[in-house]
Amino acid sequence: MNAHVDEVVRDVAKGIQAELEHLTAEMTSMFVDVIPEFRHDDAVRRLMVASTSSNLSAIVDMLALNISLDDITVPPAAAEYARRFAQHDLSLESLLRAYRLGEHMFVQWAMTTLGRLDLPTDQALAATSRIALLVNSYIDQVIERIIDIYENERRRWDARSDATRAAQVRAVLDTEGLDLASAEKTLSTSLRGWHLAAVIWTGPGPAGHVTAQLRAGAALLAAATGKAPLTISADEQTSWAWISSTGRPGLDAGRLEDELREHPGLHIAIGEPSPGLDGFRQTFRDAQRARDVAATGAGPDRALVLHSQVALAGLLVDHLADVRAWAGRVLGDLMRDDEATARLRETVQVFLNAGGSFTDAAARLHVHKNTVHYRVRKAEELLGHPLADNRLDIEVALLARAQLGLRHAEGS
Repeated sequence: MNAHVDEVVRDVAKGIQAELEHLTAEMTSMFVDVIPEFRHDDAVRRLMVASTSSNLSAIVDMLALNISLDDITVPPAAAEYARRFAQHDLSLESLLRAYRLGEHMFVQWAMTTLGRLDLPTDQALAATSRIALLVNSYIDQVIERIIDIYENERRRWDARSDATRAAQVRAVLDTEGLDLASAEKTLSTSLRGWHLAAVIWTGPGPAGHVTAQLRAGAALLAAATGKAPLTISADEQTSWAWISSTGRPGLDAGRLEDELREHPGLHIAIGEPSPGLDGFRQTFRDAQRARDVAATGAGPDRALVLHSQVALAGLLVDHLADVRAWAGRVLGDLMRDDEATARLRETVQVFLNAGGSFTDAAARLHVHKNTVHYRVRKAEELLGHPLADNRLDIEVALLARAQLGLRHAEGS
C-alpha cells in the first residue's frame, strides 16, 4: 500500500510540475491580491516570483524524488526575498502568512490533480494525507529558517540604518554655519516647522530587553504627542528622538508619565518646543540638560523629566561644585539633610511661591496657617536673617538643592 501511495504522490508531483509556470503565476497573483505587503515594485516583485517558484520546485522535487526532509534547505531566492522583506521593514507575519496560504493552495492543486487520476477513494485519501503531511513538514522547516534569516537581516539593517541616520543627525547638530536647505537635504526632512526633542534611556541589561525598552519609549512618545518621532540610537542604552510638526507640538505629559510606570527602568527627558533649524538644535540641548539634571541624583528614579520644570537647574548642572558651595553659603543650616529640615525647605519654597502669604501657603501645603508661621520662623533662625533680606538667592538656592540633589557639605 505504501509503495502504491508513493507512486501516486509521484504522479501528482509530475502533474503539478507540468503546469508549474502557470501555477506560480496564479499563486503570486493571489499573494498580491490578499496581502498588501506583497505589492512591490518591479524589482522586488521579480524576486518574489523567483522565491515562490523556487519553493514550489523544491516541494515538487521532494514529492517526485522522495527527498528526505533532513535534506531540505531554504532556496536561495526565498532566503534573499526574506532579507529584502526585512530591509523594507515589512512585517514577518505577512511573510509567514504567505507561506501558509501557499501551502493551502498547493494542497488544493494536488487534490485537483488526484481527482483526474480516477483512483479508489481509499487510495486518493491516503495520497492526499501523505501529500498534505509532506508539504506541511516542508513549510514548517523552511519557515523556521526564514524567521532566523528575517530577524538577523532586520538587526543588521537596523544597525546600519541607525548608524547612517545618527551620523546625519549629529552633523546637523554640530556643523557650524550649516544653512537650512543643507540641513534638510542631509536629513531628507523639513526643518521649517516646530520641533520637540527627547532623550530616552534605560539601565543596563540584555541587549534584547534594552532594545525593546527604547522602542517602547519611542512608541510612548508618539502616543503622547500624536506624531511619529525621528529616532536614532545614541548609544547602547540611549535614544534621541524628535517630534516635528507645522504647528507647536503638543504633549500629554500626564499620559506619558502614567504609561512610563508600566516600563520600570525606562526614562524620558523632554526639551521645550522650538521652531526651525535653530529650534531643532535648541530643543535637543534642552532635553540633554533635563537628562543631566535627572542624572545628578535629584530623583534619579523619576521616569519623566521636563526641561520646563528644571530649566534653571539645567543651566547650573555643569557647575555642581560651585553651585553646591554657593547654596551652602546662602542656606547655611537650612541645607541639612534631615527630614525636619526638608519640611522647612518645602514650606519656605511654597511660602515664597505664594508671594509671602501665610494663608495661601497653608492651603497649598494642607496645614494650618500657624504651622506655616512656625516653620518660617524656624527657617529664618537657621538662615540667621529674615527671608526678605535675601529672598532671590534663597529661592534659587532652594530650587538648585531640590532639582540637583545637592547635599549638605561635609564639615559645614
